[in-house]
Amino acid sequence: MTETTVSTYATAASGPETALPLATSSRASRRKDRKAQKNIAKEPKRKITWDRIWAQRALMAMAVPLLLYQILFKYVPAYGWVIAFQHYRPGLGSIWNQQWVGLDNFRNLFTGVNGKQFANVIVNTLGQSLLSLVVGTVGAIVLALLLNEVKNLPFKRVLQNITYMPHFLSWVIVASLASVALSLPSSGGFINQALLNLHVISHPILFLTQPNYFWQIVAGTNLWKELGWNTILYLAAITAIDPTLYEAAEVDGAGRYRKMFNITLPGIRPTIIVLLIINSGWILSTNFELPYFLGNGLVSQRAQTIDVFVLRYGYQLGNYSVAVVAGIFKTIVAIILVGSANLAAKRFNQETLV
Repeated sequence: MTETTVSTYATAASGPETALPLATSSRASRRKDRKAQKNIAKEPKRKITWDRIWAQRALMAMAVPLLLYQILFKYVPAYGWVIAFQHYRPGLGSIWNQQWVGLDNFRNLFTGVNGKQFANVIVNTLGQSLLSLVVGTVGAIVLALLLNEVKNLPFKRVLQNITYMPHFLSWVIVASLASVALSLPSSGGFINQALLNLHVISHPILFLTQPNYFWQIVAGTNLWKELGWNTILYLAAITAIDPTLYEAAEVDGAGRYRKMFNITLPGIRPTIIVLLIINSGWILSTNFELPYFLGNGLVSQRAQTIDVFVLRYGYQLGNYSVAVVAGIFKTIVAIILVGSANLAAKRFNQETLV
């Protein structure tokens, strides 16, 4: 018997004046039930005690070298941020003997001529990073799903090894290969040759001299190099899915595509979200080597990223303080992006970092 039926019977028996309290009490009970279900769904927080630390002393000991590495190479050098508030000149000795200029370096970077140039640099960095992130994530997920469907294990291992190999090439070699692949057919440019054979283009294109193609070149080169390597975590997440789910779906008549979309993808969704949260912190730290090696004067308006800007305008011209300001800007934006992505995932009840 439902609560609505009980409320109707109570109204008929006791009169209309008792219907409102019963309906109100039923809504209150439903709210209590929902709160109870949320409390049940939440895992109780486990307190950190000395007993637990001692029980996990082996893991703690293994984490100590990594912790010391992070402190020594990530946090200790942060005292150099004071250069951002100085007119730094190496010849004056210690950073504490420099001339203090307050926020002048910040104003020089974000306003005036430098401000317009730096705004264009930020746009280039965001465009290349976001395009590489989207293409790389989608490509890795699709490849992981396809490799999971390969039942011939020897053939599957060969495919995995072929897709992993480019990851171990240095970016200098990758940039050289990309430069040759995008050159004219007479210079070994097989991409132009393939497009000509397919009648997609009527004459060869000098891709590395066309600014509008540069972001796509960076994203495509990143995809080729890191595609196989990025599938490792997704394949590991797929192996953690309960096999009985596939067996039950097969009994119900589900095919490969139905199992892929209804079991595999939802099963690796937490991994996808966590990796996206982590990668969001690297959006302004796009690959330095590709824009530096593939960029030239003809495509500089679309090729120059923050790291390239810091090298050329900051260190090569001696503007060390401005270079540090750009580094501080990248760090602050990365913290904001990671925190925002983590908060958004938490709001949608998805896996989070903390």
